[in-house]
Amino acid sequence: MDTNHLDKQNFFDLGNLNTLRQDALKSGASPEASKEALKKAAAQFESIFTQMLLKSMRKANEAFEDEDSPFNSSGVKFFEEMHDQQLSVDLSSKGSLGLADLIVQQLSPDGKNFTPSSVLRTVNDFTSDQRATGTNTENTADTKAVNSSPSTAQKPQFENAEDFISSVWEHAKTAAEKIGLNPAVMVAQAALETGWGKHIINKSDGNSSFNLFNIKSDRSWQGEKANKMTLEFEQGTPVKRQASFRAYDSIKDSVNDFVQFLTENPRYQEALKNTAKPAAFLDSLQKAGYATDPNYAEKIKQVLNRTELKTLATTLVRQGVN
Repeated sequence: MDTNHLDKQNFFDLGNLNTLRQDALKSGASPEASKEALKKAAAQFESIFTQMLLKSMRKANEAFEDEDSPFNSSGVKFFEEMHDQQLSVDLSSKGSLGLADLIVQQLSPDGKNFTPSSVLRTVNDFTSDQRATGTNTENTADTKAVNSSPSTAQKPQFENAEDFISSVWEHAKTAAEKIGLNPAVMVAQAALETGWGKHIINKSDGNSSFNLFNIKSDRSWQGEKANKMTLEFEQGTPVKRQASFRAYDSIKDSVNDFVQFLTENPRYQEALKNTAKPAAFLDSLQKAGYATDPNYAEKIKQVLNRTELKTLATTLVRQGVN
């Protein structure tokens, strides 16, 4: 971020605040002027935040100070505070904390890097992403809590990634053919959404929703529903939200509804034009707002490149599984 306007700034220059005010008043003339004013204000805020941080650190250290030391006199503390105030300006001018950059991204008028969650579908929680991409860091206690359920519950059982792929492939292949999509792409997306089938959303009675793609239920949905707390990305920040999802009777129903969901929604028409190119399809799917996770498409691509999916998919194709 360009912070040259802070290079020669002094913390005690009160005229700088008036300059920021004048820049803000001028910003209505053009988007460029508005963004420049925002950059200056964000850098100023980072400077104030840094000064408050330094002040709190000094305060916390007072308990260890020697009251009889000449270095702890009121005069020394006065100059220390002046030093910290100017240091906060210098740190901000170099973008040391990066806080100003985040503020500009969040409040930038163009908002190109952020999409309101109100127009998006959903995103699975972070641990599912970790499980699907092979970077799982959740603890054993949490895993047991997620997997615990009544013994009478109807749930698909997947021992490992290979088991998940074998169970989903035949249904995915039939459904994917309707839109000209490689079934491996569909399986990879389902793997990311559900952690290779180990964390499919359950209904209130403990039975599986069989919702492999975490499609939410809206007013048009007439079938069963399942509720779950999820993480939505709002303006680039993850926020927990209670959401309602579609529930199905089988894996076959889930993959078929996924295809129907895409074909009936005008938002995904561009993605459907790119089904012959998996990477372009996934990029278009994310751009259309299928998930709030800004890295959603890249995560699915990572799953597609996993050895077990490539190997088993090749084997299934050779065996003519359909």
